[in-house]
Amino acid sequence: MFKLHPLFLLLCLCLTVQNVNSQTILVFGDSLSAAYKLDPADGWVQLLQNKSQQQQLGLTYINASISGETTRGGLSRFKKALDKHHPDIVILELGANDGLRGFPPKVIQSNLERMIKLARKQQAKLLLVGIHLPPNYGRHYTEMFHKIYVDLAKQYNLTLLPYLLKGVGTNKSLMQTDGLHPKANAQPLIASTVWDKLSPLITPQRSSANENQPGTRQTVTTSHSLTGD
Repeated sequence: MFKLHPLFLLLCLCLTVQNVNSQTILVFGDSLSAAYKLDPADGWVQLLQNKSQQQQLGLTYINASISGETTRGGLSRFKKALDKHHPDIVILELGANDGLRGFPPKVIQSNLERMIKLARKQQAKLLLVGIHLPPNYGRHYTEMFHKIYVDLAKQYNLTLLPYLLKGVGTNKSLMQTDGLHPKANAQPLIASTVWDKLSPLITPQRSSANENQPGTRQTVTTSHSLTGD
């Protein structure tokens, strides 16, 4: 009579638990999420992955952020990214480059809304991330720009992070010389800010068989090479 070795059974059990608990998070943004002019290992996305590893949450981060990306460019590749990665959660961080180029708020909002609908169609949870524009863009435009994210979050009942660079953007010691991109020493603060909004969206771990062990799939995948703004 054929008998299975106990170690083989244990391995099968661990693999089953890993598959049950694994969740994919797609980070879809611009240079603020692409570790612009930094070692990718120092970027906030990788730091979030490290935090997930420490807490054994079984998360796989896919960083599909591209420096210089606009909402129009993001929209053109968003469905392909969804179809390829089938994320459980999408962190949507786009619009800063649109705002810096003075694009009409209605156009920015329309592009973001279409991406939100695509993510919803695939039943992905969504964290919408906003950004503040420099004051020299004028009060009217900056207020209209900020309102884009607030209105979309209300309309679609989304989790909103109003300002990615909270506690960072106005601190010169944390910003690069261009005044737009954060330094490496700012990335832990950004990671903490994002995590506070992201963590409630993560599905609690489920047990497989009679075990209750966390998964071990803990990697960050960067799906695009980075280019300058």
